[in-house]
Amino acid sequence: MIDLYSASTPNGWKASIMLEELGLPYELRRIDISKGEQKTPDYLKINPNGRIPAIVDRDEGDFAVFESGAILLYLAEKTGMLIPADRKGRSLVIQWLMFQMAGVGPMQGQAHVFLHSAPDAIPYAIDRYQNETRRLYGVLDTRLADNHYLAGDYSLADIANWTWIWFHGFAGIPLEDFPSLKRWFDELEARPGFQRGMAVTPVSPEVVERMTKSPRLVRS
Repeated sequence: MIDLYSASTPNGWKASIMLEELGLPYELRRIDISKGEQKTPDYLKINPNGRIPAIVDRDEGDFAVFESGAILLYLAEKTGMLIPADRKGRSLVIQWLMFQMAGVGPMQGQAHVFLHSAPDAIPYAIDRYQNETRRLYGVLDTRLADNHYLAGDYSLADIANWTWIWFHGFAGIPLEDFPSLKRWFDELEARPGFQRGMAVTPVSPEVVERMTKSPRLVRS
């Protein structure tokens, strides 16, 4: 059994979707990040960085894993699924995982902040992070024009990138501008494991409304 500490964020969904896709039994330990539960002393023993998600693998002596990408790799190696065994195939999956971890996540995350949360609108910051997120979407679109999935076969790299692309509206970027990316996104969204994984920590209607109605999303 695995304990999953999570919330309704792109990184949180990576872990819950991965667990559902692998068919591993787990128990959700919901973390209310709005109340700072990720900063409590007990949780910091599990994740010293004070973020979600994290897992505790009870079958491995209560072994804790934090950082969403590390969780995906750990679960893939635990089951032998969603990552190839050969060196080149494994490297390809990790490359596209790192693309999300070092690129899509940080850049789109900053776009979210400056579009929705910053006290004042800062046009330079909004343009900088939206444009870089859009560029990264273009890289994904080009890759998916010639490949059904990011790393050849369906893998954890697809899960990692998909959860951030789900928030494309929050970043003010229409998927219709990226037809291959949209094809891939729609196909994965229809997978039962993705739907179950998202339903574990669903986004509230209030958040969905805020995602589409920020006055900063429309820029001249």
